[in-house]
Amino acid sequence: MSGKLYGVGLGPGDPSLLTVRAVEVIREADVVAYHSARHGRSIARGIAARYLREDHVEELLVYPVTTEATDHPGGYRGALEEFYEEAAARLAAHLDAGRTVAVLAEGDPFFYGSYQHMHKRLAHRYETEVVPGVTSFAAASARLGRPLVEGEEVLTVLPGTLPEEELAARLAATDSAVVMKLGRTFPKVRRALASSGRLDEARYVERATMDGERTAALAEVDAAEVPYFSVAVLPSRVAAGRAQPRAGRGEVVVVGTGPAGPLWLTPESRGALAAADDLVGYATYIDRVPERPGQSRHASDNRVESERAEFALQLAARGRRVAVVSGGDPGVFAMATAVLEVASRKEYADVPVRVLPGVTAANAAAARAGAPLGHDYAVFSLSDRLKPWEVVARRLRAAAGADLVLALYNPGSGSRTWQVGAARDVLLEHRAPGTPVVVARDVGGAGERVRIVRLADLDPAEVDMRTILLVGSSRTRVVRRGDGEEIVWTPRRYPAG
Repeated sequence: MSGKLYGVGLGPGDPSLLTVRAVEVIREADVVAYHSARHGRSIARGIAARYLREDHVEELLVYPVTTEATDHPGGYRGALEEFYEEAAARLAAHLDAGRTVAVLAEGDPFFYGSYQHMHKRLAHRYETEVVPGVTSFAAASARLGRPLVEGEEVLTVLPGTLPEEELAARLAATDSAVVMKLGRTFPKVRRALASSGRLDEARYVERATMDGERTAALAEVDAAEVPYFSVAVLPSRVAAGRAQPRAGRGEVVVVGTGPAGPLWLTPESRGALAAADDLVGYATYIDRVPERPGQSRHASDNRVESERAEFALQLAARGRRVAVVSGGDPGVFAMATAVLEVASRKEYADVPVRVLPGVTAANAAAARAGAPLGHDYAVFSLSDRLKPWEVVARRLRAAAGADLVLALYNPGSGSRTWQVGAARDVLLEHRAPGTPVVVARDVGGAGERVRIVRLADLDPAEVDMRTILLVGSSRTRVVRRGDGEEIVWTPRRYPAG
């Protein structure tokens, strides 16, 4: 009968942190295997040394390369693949002879562990058991004495080998984070933490639970002294407590949440919402943001934009980090202008204000319908609350005469019922009755409905404040595909003359 394969997690380094099951498996195994670099010294063996028997058969699996170059014809990846195949064959010979094989892995076998490469090659052929171990980031959190996550917080684990921009985006978007595989990646990780605005929160842990353990504020660590066995930690924001009002000025960040829920948020916006002491905005938009302990929420009616903006600036002037929550993109008929208008007053001149973009309703609706905005287009608000209808009509005529695709925001509401019909009639002065119109309601939401109708058939009764209209140009096309679905698109080329 074949032997049994074990993947044994050894924990972060302290031999006393092995699980009882890990010790049992090691002591009872016939063969103990472990990895090392070409110098032949195995950290895994050192952790488990006190539990090894003199009659254990030991298999040292020596990596042909770690970080150095290789002349293997398949390059670095090819050299490793060949090594994994050879190592698996060596272990398979023991298993075929009926011996039990314990493959030692620092931390947890399935968490960036070397064992998993043996598992993928052998587990389908032999009886297998994986013994979990304490991970290095769990040990780091314990040694820092700082919780990683609390309540509804999200923990993100990242390899430092990711591209710098990807690291920054993911660090900005998450509540808590651990960055593994530092060493030579440390300068890049530090820059990513800085550009994501998280550097001051970051902590550094080196060789957690092992000899030479060190913890520090990551910003104070010398990059030349960082080994591979170190991690960067962004601990729980909830556990740390929300910042108290600071001396001097706080900040206002105007955040675009996109047309619907969290799937439309950019990483930068998600991070700004999580970091804010106060959320200020229209109640419908604030309700999209998850509640966080210690964070104050100030919801108001949609018609008090100037008052909302001034309130946010007053909070920031007292040292608060304030996120003004806006739907779509805050610079498109939304809160960015209202905030900047008030921020231009002398009394708020020193309050920092940032605007973070969001997915606009026009772009979201266009994506659902196909590509109607594939060429030049113009964006209008049909609301005549802040400008006379005569101005709206004059601009519609000009844009329609220029044969632009039109994105029409704020087309109608309970108190504005005639504007859609009036706009349709203006456009029919310049557009054919069969011009395609995308009628998109609640894009991204539970009540999403996207239809393509003829301009002449546009029914104002179908349109409300949650609807956006995309009116095609003379070049816009509607095509019915093989599945019966209609798509609308505007060619990128325009005829000469």
